[in-house]
Amino acid sequence: MKTIEIRRHSIRNKPGQDLSEQGVLLARLIGAEIGPFNRVFTSPIPRAFQTAEAMGFKVDEQNPLLATYGNGIEMECPWPASFADYATAYKRGGATFSYARRLAVFYTQLAESLPEHGSALVINHGGVVEISAVACLPDFNHTSLGDYCECCEGVRLTWDNGKFVAAESLRV
Repeated sequence: MKTIEIRRHSIRNKPGQDLSEQGVLLARLIGAEIGPFNRVFTSPIPRAFQTAEAMGFKVDEQNPLLATYGNGIEMECPWPASFADYATAYKRGGATFSYARRLAVFYTQLAESLPEHGSALVINHGGVVEISAVACLPDFNHTSLGDYCECCEGVRLTWDNGKFVAAESLRV
């Protein structure tokens, strides 16, 4: 079995891209309770990278796919939206579905690259976290994962026998 922990970045100084002092402290608290991880990925947006660093993890790769999902999805399902809301948008077959399929490929390749019993941490953004869970487990009961993810919250996906088999909500 393998796991991928997907979390939203920590608290930032809006409208800037950098974490606030409070955001750094929150990320440190969360980081002290999680891991270790074989691989760590973030979006290229500074607050995602800074969250992983504040958590105490070295970032292996930044991937633009994890940064944002674009206006088409925002029109289908405006953020903030729950896991179930994004699942509903996914089932319509539009922009949410297309983006989710690209995320599913990314997460599948990541899971396959991990050693047995390995784990990865992915830090991205609101909406991307929820769509990631839908992408990997489209037939899952997404209502069970709750509302949208606040800062440093997310979802843990379990991979077993060549597929994603479970999701668990990670709340602060």
